[in-house]
Amino acid sequence: SLSYYNEYKSYLRMLAASSEDASSVSEEGAPQEASSSEKTSVKPVVILTLGMAGSGKTRFMQRINAWLHAKEKTPYVINLDPAVFEVPYPTNIDIRDSVKYKEVMKQYQLGPNGGIITSLNLFATKFDQVLDILEKKNDVDFILVDTPGQIEVFTWSASGTIISDAIARSYPTVIAYIMDTTRCTNPVTFMSNMMYACSIMYKTRLPLIVVMNKIDVVSNEYAVSWMRDFETFQDALDAHPGYSSNLSRSMSLVLDEFYKDLRTVGISAITGQGCSNFFKAVSGAVQEYYEEYVPYLEELRAKIEKRRQQQVETQLKKLKVDKGDEVPLDDYTLDMTDDKITTSSNLPPSFSNYLDEDSDDDYNTEEQYEESEAAEASFARFVNKNKPL
Repeated sequence: SLSYYNEYKSYLRMLAASSEDASSVSEEGAPQEASSSEKTSVKPVVILTLGMAGSGKTRFMQRINAWLHAKEKTPYVINLDPAVFEVPYPTNIDIRDSVKYKEVMKQYQLGPNGGIITSLNLFATKFDQVLDILEKKNDVDFILVDTPGQIEVFTWSASGTIISDAIARSYPTVIAYIMDTTRCTNPVTFMSNMMYACSIMYKTRLPLIVVMNKIDVVSNEYAVSWMRDFETFQDALDAHPGYSSNLSRSMSLVLDEFYKDLRTVGISAITGQGCSNFFKAVSGAVQEYYEEYVPYLEELRAKIEKRRQQQVETQLKKLKVDKGDEVPLDDYTLDMTDDKITTSSNLPPSFSNYLDEDSDDDYNTEEQYEESEAAEASFARFVNKNKPL
């Protein structure tokens, strides 16, 4: 649509003005300041953080939040984890303020995961209010969204889909998939993360960045080489014989074409190393959002509108038939001239029988009428005679 096109053009102008390599991040890593007119015309970028439990999502959120504040950029932080005890960063919207996780578990007699899913379901019913609040924030550059620790609770639940789709249809959205480099040294665990990343990307159709966290402990070079070089990953699997390795080898034969071109960034949530590279990757992901996701969204809206129009037309046709507007009544006209009842040739036989001149139910002569009156009088006398005393 025209609005998306104008947003995209404004975003490209910001990228072109910020540096020679069309990046919105300077050599020191600070996003360049845009003019007031450009800033108001471009919507804030949503960074949706996902990852397995223990991968460092919350610490990553704290780091990029502090980094943006240091660069005088305004983030708007949303926490969607109802079970977290405390978050190490200030939040603007917190699900814990609206839904009490322990009370949900107690009231509905649920376990930990069931309590998280139900809390998200309750929060999703009011998520339109969150969008209304975001719409009024004109001075925001980024919207940071933290999700529950259990990745499947958000990714594969109805409420998670509703929330992510609602955000993505309103703002340019990028998924940051957090991967723990210290655990992924095992090729089987690495393959599990790649499968999760690919499934999330193709389920949401949103641009995705694989954020390899904890590079201050273990470098992410091995993981990048496994993603880019199939043979290198096969050699790593040979060093871990077993059923799980054979399964990972079979999966890599299929998934290699899907994950080898994913955006990857190494980062340390503790030291802040790699933050500038992450926001460079975000800039490229936002361009992908406008070039690929927006056309898909417009196509989806067109299909929904076409289906709705077809349903309306079908209902109108049913309504006309119910009212009798389309019933051919002219074929059932009656001719009452000369005290003689006649019907058209298209009159149904079942109806014609009732109007047959030779029918026994019609009084065609005065004699038949008198006989009928006499029979009724005889029956009345019989009834009066046999009344009980």
